Amino acid sequence: MTTATGQSKDSLLFGPFNLIEAERLLMKGDAPVDLGARAFDILIALTSSPNEVVSKKDLISRVWPDVTVEEGSLRFHMASLRKALGDGHDGARYITTLAGRGYCFVAPVSRGSSAPAPAPAAAARFSHTNLPGRIGRIIGRDDDVRKLSAELIASRFVTVVGTGGVGKTTVAVAVAHHLADEFGGAALFVDLGALADPKLAPTAIASMLGQSVRSEDATDGLLEFLRTQRVLLLLDTCEHLIEAVAELAARIMEAAPRVHILATSREALRVDGERVYRLDALAYPPDATELTADTIRQFPAIELFIERALANGAQLSITDTEAPLVASICRKLDGVALAIELAARRVESHGLQQISTLLDERLARSWQGSRTAPQRQRTLQATLDWSYGLLSEQERMVLRRMAIFVGAFTLDAVLDVVAGPPLDRAVVFNVIDSLVAKSMLATRPIGAMMRYRLLDTTRAYALEIGLETTEATELATRHAAYYRRWLEQSGTEWSTLTTGTERAPHFAGLNNVRAALEWCFGEDGAAALGVELAAAATPVFLAMSLLPECHRWSERALGALDKEHRGGSDEMQLQASLGLSLMYIRGHSQEASAALNRSIEIARARNDHVNEVRLLGPLFFYHMRGGEFRTCLDDARRCAEIAGSLNDPGAKALAHTLLGITLTLMGELDAAQTELDLAIDAGRRSPGSRAIHFGFDHYRWVRVARITVLALQGHPEQAEALIEEAFADVSGLYHPVSLATVISSTAALIWIGDYAAADAHLDWFFVRAKLDSFAPYHQLGHAFQGELAICRGDFASGVEILQTRVARLHASGYRLFTMRLQGTLARGLAACGRWSEALRLVAETGQMIAEKGYTSYLPELLRLKGTILLAMPERQVAEAESCFVESLKLSRSQGARAWEMRAATDLAAHWAELGRKDEARALLQPVFAQFTEGLDTPDLLAAKALLKTLG
Repeated sequence: MTTATGQSKDSLLFGPFNLIEAERLLMKGDAPVDLGARAFDILIALTSSPNEVVSKKDLISRVWPDVTVEEGSLRFHMASLRKALGDGHDGARYITTLAGRGYCFVAPVSRGSSAPAPAPAAAARFSHTNLPGRIGRIIGRDDDVRKLSAELIASRFVTVVGTGGVGKTTVAVAVAHHLADEFGGAALFVDLGALADPKLAPTAIASMLGQSVRSEDATDGLLEFLRTQRVLLLLDTCEHLIEAVAELAARIMEAAPRVHILATSREALRVDGERVYRLDALAYPPDATELTADTIRQFPAIELFIERALANGAQLSITDTEAPLVASICRKLDGVALAIELAARRVESHGLQQISTLLDERLARSWQGSRTAPQRQRTLQATLDWSYGLLSEQERMVLRRMAIFVGAFTLDAVLDVVAGPPLDRAVVFNVIDSLVAKSMLATRPIGAMMRYRLLDTTRAYALEIGLETTEATELATRHAAYYRRWLEQSGTEWSTLTTGTERAPHFAGLNNVRAALEWCFGEDGAAALGVELAAAATPVFLAMSLLPECHRWSERALGALDKEHRGGSDEMQLQASLGLSLMYIRGHSQEASAALNRSIEIARARNDHVNEVRLLGPLFFYHMRGGEFRTCLDDARRCAEIAGSLNDPGAKALAHTLLGITLTLMGELDAAQTELDLAIDAGRRSPGSRAIHFGFDHYRWVRVARITVLALQGHPEQAEALIEEAFADVSGLYHPVSLATVISSTAALIWIGDYAAADAHLDWFFVRAKLDSFAPYHQLGHAFQGELAICRGDFASGVEILQTRVARLHASGYRLFTMRLQGTLARGLAACGRWSEALRLVAETGQMIAEKGYTSYLPELLRLKGTILLAMPERQVAEAESCFVESLKLSRSQGARAWEMRAATDLAAHWAELGRKDEARALLQPVFAQFTEGLDTPDLLAAKALLKTLG
């Protein structure tokens, strides 16, 4: 085997294992073995000197060359290595321990030449890390980071458990950074604290991974994606979603053997395979009389307190006199990192003595509460009480109001939402700066924009204090109104976001949109504002492929519409969103059709011609998916009629697209090419004309139709080049309609005869179809596999697959490809000797073509009928020849040289069998001469071979 560069990689073979040192890869058969970095180094050291004793000292120096470690670390990683190798199980023996001497690798080792197994295609789709920034120095946690890192590699699933504010997230992030290289940079931070609904936990992870969500439960799609990935998932703040996260983590551990999970929670998840790591508070001095400055500095709690105080401008010089007071402060705070930091940041303004006094006055009363209360409420809650007491009234008011935000938010959001009587924007601006300085508000820059976030405990504390009813209502109203404007200003950029890093700030905003929607449609909410917010949100949910949410909120908002607001732009948008989400989630239905038609009805009644044109796109797509091609022509003509009266490049481009697609389906290829070229040219000249409106990606459908035209006109190489371009383009998008590109390109590849390329496209497609929960598309992918089987001569298997899948496609109302698939099925039935079934299916398909208008496929169906009639035991020669002649006539009138080539080859072969070689050659030679490319495709190779026999 060779690598992508063609160079072989030396490997060591022992037992069922293949060790490729250059790639740092251990394979067992065809599967990679999950091995930590240190364990891998130990294995290399031992296998490089098989049957020789390697001392513990030598092993430690080779594996930890620049670090001083104890033998316990070596024993730990040696145990992990033995476990991975299965050493000692079923008689296998690889490593022997020689007491007092060291270790010896005793299994026979041979040298070979190999290359690592290629990574699954899905793995290439996740290669980023979104970890919060690495903290330069974490006081008192080096040992925790080291132990956690080793435990996580060895066991795959570790939950960091501890009290609120103890530093669980900080330590977990440090571990993730420490191990990032071990996972090739694939380390994902998922902040579950921003979620209130347990059902959204899988959605949050899938979204951050850049995966589309198109079902009520994203779990199956998430598991399918993670199945082949090597990823470190850091699930932060699990306690409020404990049941849902526990179940999800258990399923990930079972389904994805290369995924490692590091969770933080106030309590253990309590699932099989979980290792619990309890993160204790920072050590602080005991309550002793003899405490000196040098003594207390040995404790990490004191070190943290001093460092944070100095960093915030305090003039702090600890002497033996102040040492007992500082020790007392850290002791009163129980060594909780967050509490220590909050206290230390105020040393400059209050001094050590007053800090200690305030702790006695404010927090001591809290410590006198129930001994069975959670530690967070006995210590950190008290710290927050105290911190809140140090705030001015304006700071308190801003803090309470900021608690309405879920997760991260921007400065603009704070100024628009929080500002309101008696706080003006200038006051809010200054208070934000003060709260950041006092560590009540966390900051994180994303690009050039600073994001703010209340710590979960701080937000919970502020929410518990609450607001007066009137103030709370006004605040919630401003919050919902702000995020409505935010959605409207975002425009069409949502569908262009391709990575988790790009999507992260947008999903933070969507969390606030969800919260605002819940309030608007709640008992004391503002339903009218909710309708406006939903109208702005549903197209975003659609663009982000969050289809269940699109359906939920469009339906909820439509139900809340009053008579005065019916027939407006909001209802128009909501009806379109409802129709499209229903189409994708549940397939074709009267409900979806009614919603789409209602949206257009509103646009017409309002004389809103621009939106009427845009809405004709998704309605056209609905009819096209259902195989109603004559209705598609009506939609296209109406679109062209309106676009002709508008000075709008996008409307004209859409009209050309719809006409081009329809003419392609109806077999008017030259006219179709003209329309499609105009649409493509418009997209190149004006990028704005390529925008996705109401979920219909018309620009990519232009290329789908253009591929079909090129293939039918006899330009297979040009068609394949455009397929690759379209495939590369759609691979980076997460938009449901765009998936049609790869599906339709697969159909064209099968026509052309490039079965290997079709297989490759289907492999990628199946991953997406499963993840996206697109049941009709998934059935279509299987149907194409059945078609490929028949094309390759595996008729029985192909027939079985096609019969099942075509029936399911019909049941779901997805009939865009079923007529041509029925033609292939008829071919397979005939090859299996089931002549009557084949002819009956051909007749049914022909009737459907006449009804639906799929004329472009009729020449091929006639040819198939002719071949079946000739292959039957009782040949019907006259009717067969009539079918071939009619196919040739129709294909020539359409300009479909691909169909003409097939029909001419079959008829010429038939004439040759009858001894009419001159007629056969006269028929086939001029048809073959028309082709200037694709001479190595199956159809042209067959024609060339036949011509050679004809002389």
